Amino acid sequence: MKIRRPFHVVLLALLLLLPSACRSADTTAVPPAVTAATTVAGVTAEAGLTRSSRQFLGVFDTVTTFIGLAESEADFARIADVVERELTRYHQLFTSFESYEGITNIWTVNERAGKGPVEVDPLILDLLEQSIAANARSGGRVNMALGPVLQLWHDCREAGLADPDNARLPSMTELEAANCHTDISLVEIDRVQGTVTLPDPAMRLDVGSGAKGLACELAAQQAAALGMRHFLLSVGGNIRTSGFRDGRGEPWRVGIREPESEDPNDYRLALAVSDMAVVTSGVYERFYTVAGKRYHHIIDPDTLMPTERYDSVTIIAPDSGLADSLTTALFNMDREAGLELIEALDGAGAIWMAGDDVWYSSRVGAWLLD
Repeated sequence: MKIRRPFHVVLLALLLLLPSACRSADTTAVPPAVTAATTVAGVTAEAGLTRSSRQFLGVFDTVTTFIGLAESEADFARIADVVERELTRYHQLFTSFESYEGITNIWTVNERAGKGPVEVDPLILDLLEQSIAANARSGGRVNMALGPVLQLWHDCREAGLADPDNARLPSMTELEAANCHTDISLVEIDRVQGTVTLPDPAMRLDVGSGAKGLACELAAQQAAALGMRHFLLSVGGNIRTSGFRDGRGEPWRVGIREPESEDPNDYRLALAVSDMAVVTSGVYERFYTVAGKRYHHIIDPDTLMPTERYDSVTIIAPDSGLADSLTTALFNMDREAGLELIEALDGAGAIWMAGDDVWYSSRVGAWLLD
C-alpha cells in the first residue's frame, strides 16, 4: 500500500526523557535509526512496579537504551546489569573488526580463512545460520559473504570522512575482483563439531545485517527469563519491546525517523507495538560524499554499488534477529518482491520510504499511530 506523506511529525512526547542510570555528557542523542519512546508523562504503571531506565555506550559502537518496569529500582538494576553484560559478550563474539583475548569471534574466523575449521561459540553458528536463511529467503539479497566488497566500501568511506577533499569510490575493477570471493555456498558449518570453515583464503564474513538484531533478541530473552515482563530495549535503534509501557495495556511507542532530516529526533511516522521488534535501515546511517554525491553503506550485490531504491526500510516482527537480517534484504529488493516476502512471514510487516512516498505492508495498519 502506498501513501503520500500525510504529515511531518516531530513526536516530542516520544523522546527519551527518563534519567539514565549510566549516562555521560555525550550520550544525550537517542539512537539514530529508529528511536525508542518512553512512557508519556502521567501514565501510571501497574501497581507495585516502578519504571527505570539505563543508557550505555560501546556495545556495537552505538547507544543502548533499556527501559523497564520492575518491583524496585534495585531489581531493575540487577536485570539491567545482566542485559549490559550479555550485550557486551555478544558484541565481542559477533564483531568482525577486532579481536579479544581468549575469544574466538567473527574476526578470528575471517583471519583463519583458508586454514581449516574454526571452533566457535554456538551463538556464532546461530548467527551464521540466521544470515544464510535470510539470504536464501530473499533470493541472495543479503549475503554475509559479501565482506570483501563491503570492506572496500568501508575503507573508502573511512578515508573519505577523514579527508573529504580526496574522497574516492572503490573502482569497479577492485569491486569485481573482491566479488570473486563472496560465494556464500562455500561457508561450511558443522554443528556436531561446532566449527565454521571458510575454504577461500580471501573470503570475509560481514554480519552487520543481523548481528545487532540477534544480540538484542538474546538480551531481551535474558531480561524476560529474569522475570521482567514489561520493557523496551534499543540497541542502536534495533528495538525489542515486551509487554506494555504502563504495565497494563498501553503499547510502547516507536518513532520512525524522517530520512531526509538531519535531526535524528525528527519522525515521519509512529508505531504502537507490544512484544515486537522494530528495526530500520536508512541511507542516513553511514555515508560519505564523493564529488557532491552521497554514498551510503547498503550495497546491492548485483551492482556492487549502494542501492538507490529507498531512503529507509523498517521491519516489524516478533523476533529482532529476523527483523534485522531482513532490512538489508528488502533494501536490495524490488518492492513487489519484498512485499511478497514480508507478507509470507507470520506477524511481520514492513515500511518503505523514498522521498515523499511511504509504502507499507498489510499488517502495518494495526501498529500505525495517527
